[in-house]
Order: sequence, then structure tokens, then C-alpha cells
Amino acid sequence: QVQLVESGGGLVQAGGSLRLSCAASGRTVSIYGMGWFRQAPGKERDLVAAIRWSGGSIYYADSEKGRFTISKDSAKNTVYLQMSSLRPEETDVYYCAERMSGGRYFYSYDYDYWGQGTQVTVSS
Repeated sequence: QVQLVESGGGLVQAGGSLRLSCAASGRTVSIYGMGWFRQAPGKERDLVAAIRWSGGSIYYADSEKGRFTISKDSAKNTVYLQMSSLRPEETDVYYCAERMSGGRYFYSYDYDYWGQGTQVTVSS
């Protein structure tokens, strides 16, 4: 079992920045990769960024490239999402997720464990 706890959400003006954190505990040796998703009410969870734990390969959704940065601190078993130039349409609940195996990483069902989510609200 892996437990994930997110923090760092909140209210920010359009154009502002926030940094989300996700701390993993439990069987962290089994982590293959982690991702950040966001979800609007009534919609699917969409991948924002993903990182492979060993080697650090990174993926960004097209709309986030150049504005968001995913990173990790292996010693702290923590993954971060630095978000800049935020837009009102990016107001969502953001979730971190962990997968234990390689292969696909794009969809929510590719992940095994989830955090509780943190609200990000971008005001116009």
C-alpha cells in the first residue's frame, strides 16, 4: 500500500503561480511513476504531467508545456507540480497518483493509488 497526501492548493489570481506537493508513504519502494491529474465536476480526470521515478522521464500535456514543471525529491518520496501563468479554466481539483508498473501512464486507470485531491481556484 502507498498513501499519498497532497498539499499546496488554494486561490490564486490569473497569471499567478502555485506549487503542489504530494508526499508518498508506505511501500514507496514499489513506486514506478507518479502523475498529476486534474478533474472538473462531472468530467474525467485528465493527466497534467507525469514523471518516472527511476530515470525521471517526464511528460506534460500540451496545454501545460512551458508553464508547469513536475519534479521529485526521491529522498523525501515527494513529487511537486510547479504551476505558473495559471488560467481561470484551470480551476479544478488536482490529484496526484502513483503507478507500480511501467507501460501506459496516460489514463487514470493506469494508476494504482490516489491522493485525496487539492482544490486549485484561479480567479480572473
